[in-house]
Amino acid sequence: MGEGEADSPPAAEKKGAEEEEEDDFGYRLFPGRNKKPQSFLVRSLFTFHNKCQLMLRLTLETNPYARLLLEALKQSGCTVFNDRHFSCENCDGCVSGGFDAATSQIVLCQNNIRQQSHMNRVVTHELIHAFDHCRAHVDWFKNVKHLACSEIRAANLSGDCTLMNEIARFKFGLKGHHQTCVRDRAIRSILAVRKVSKETAEKAVDEVFDACFNDLEPFGRIPHSKADAKRAYRDFQNRDRYTANL
Repeated sequence: MGEGEADSPPAAEKKGAEEEEEDDFGYRLFPGRNKKPQSFLVRSLFTFHNKCQLMLRLTLETNPYARLLLEALKQSGCTVFNDRHFSCENCDGCVSGGFDAATSQIVLCQNNIRQQSHMNRVVTHELIHAFDHCRAHVDWFKNVKHLACSEIRAANLSGDCTLMNEIARFKFGLKGHHQTCVRDRAIRSILAVRKVSKETAEKAVDEVFDACFNDLEPFGRIPHSKADAKRAYRDFQNRDRYTANL
């Protein structure tokens, strides 16, 4: 899961008072994952859930980042269905969303996502994880380099590190600032969902950074704005039409 968003996981167990708690792979941040689903009537009474569902629908129908990823997933044999692959839930206060690889489901933190622009970024970020999960044999649980690679790609391609978002975080920089932002957010995401040291997270990110930063699929470019994402979506559709005629 990125942006404080975690990746999939089984709950941690305590083996004894003196032993360390096992890595729960980030599930502690998503307490709703292990609860019995509420009835539609009960869920409909909570405005957070309603607002989350409405914002999600708007993202999937209108956001060019999300639309491109949905189409790319479909072409890769992993069609995404709104009612099956997205779940609006209450989460820990430090996360916005996550990708649960065990269920191929994207968790959206309804108590933490309040604005449409935030929903757009979170959905895009997690759809990049879903795309990586679909197209590659990603070992989310045991190989921290695999996780690092997907977190780098998600931070790079989702709009997390656009100039406006960085200014909103009071972070400024000139040459190389985008790369610095991607690296920092990838490390932060790993630390949010894995019980590893900062040094381990930094080492994993640094070892795969160049290859994963330059892997721009399915966008073909780094979409620095919505206009960039629209052009990437148009190019993706044209690429598909060209391939179909071969």
